[in-house]
Amino acid sequence: MTKSMRYRLVLVVVAAAASAGCGSATKTPANGLRTSEFQNSFVEFRYPTSWDAAQPNGSALHFHPMLYLSVQPTRNPCASAGTTVRCGWPVSRLRPGGVLVVWENRGFPGWSLASAPGAPTQVDGRSARRSVSRPGPCGAIGADETVNVAIERPGMSGNWTAVTACLRAPNLATSEQQLDDVLASTRFKAP
Repeated sequence: MTKSMRYRLVLVVVAAAASAGCGSATKTPANGLRTSEFQNSFVEFRYPTSWDAAQPNGSALHFHPMLYLSVQPTRNPCASAGTTVRCGWPVSRLRPGGVLVVWENRGFPGWSLASAPGAPTQVDGRSARRSVSRPGPCGAIGADETVNVAIERPGMSGNWTAVTACLRAPNLATSEQQLDDVLASTRFKAP
C-alpha cells in the first residue's frame, strides 16, 4: 500500500468515526437503548427516544407539572375556572404498550416522605418511596399499572418531586425497566 493510499484510508476512517454520532442529541448506553436528554434548572435525566417530551404550561396551588413523557401525543390537561385550576391526564387513553410519565414538583403543609406509600428507595441520593398498583389511578386512562415515586426535596419541608408512570400491556417489564433507567440517570440541580 502506497503512502498516498494509507493517507486516504486514514481520512476515510476518521471521517466515518466523526460522522458516527458527533453532535447528536441522542446517546446509546450499554443496554443499547437510544436516549434523549431532558434538563431544566431543577433536574436532568435521559429517556428513551421512542418517548416524546412535552413541557406543560401553568401550575396550580399545590403542584407544578414539569414534564410529560409519552409514546403518544400529550395535551395540556389543566383548565381554569375563575381562581380554580383543575387538571386531568395529558392523554385521554393509553394505547396498547402505552407509557405516560408525569414529573411534578408538589408541596402540601404537613406532608412527609414517611406518609408516602411504598418501599424506601433513592433517586440521585435523595430519599424516596416507590409504590406500584394495578391498575391504580392510571386505570382511568386504560393503564394496567401505576408506578408512583415520591422524592424528598432536601431542606423544603412539605415538598417533594412526584414521578407518576402509567404503563399499559403488553411489555410491562420493558416499560418498567425503561422507567428504572430514567430514574437511575436522574441528577438534581436544585433542592
